[in-house]
Amino acid sequence: MGKGISLTTAEEKLASLIWREAPLTSPELVEMADKEMDWKKSTTYTVLKKLCDKGVFKNENANVSVVLTQEELISHQSRYFVEDTFGGSLPKFIPSFFGGKKLSLEQAEELRRLIEENLPADRQGEEGGGENG
Repeated sequence: MGKGISLTTAEEKLASLIWREAPLTSPELVEMADKEMDWKKSTTYTVLKKLCDKGVFKNENANVSVVLTQEELISHQSRYFVEDTFGGSLPKFIPSFFGGKKLSLEQAEELRRLIEENLPADRQGEEGGGENG
């Protein structure tokens, strides 16, 4: 999968601000970072450049835009974690995640629904035997 995207605490703070306010101009971002985090212009631009280098945001012609939403970044980080730690195996990850605790009925039903939704088209409906509903 490649290298995972991890953010420093400073990058997380600025990313949260950008996700909340985007689209915005870089001068607007500098002003907000100064007001909300007491950051200097140079700090804001340094951290923004790092976030752009990581592919999370883009800063073109003084316009800051989102490349990866917060949800997409979390999804990427989660997939990388499972790939890196469990060799990409969800059956190895899930027991570790639950730490020996039993699934609730609601969790089991949600997992079943997710599995069924993500089966290849030619395999959907094999397990349930019912109509899509």
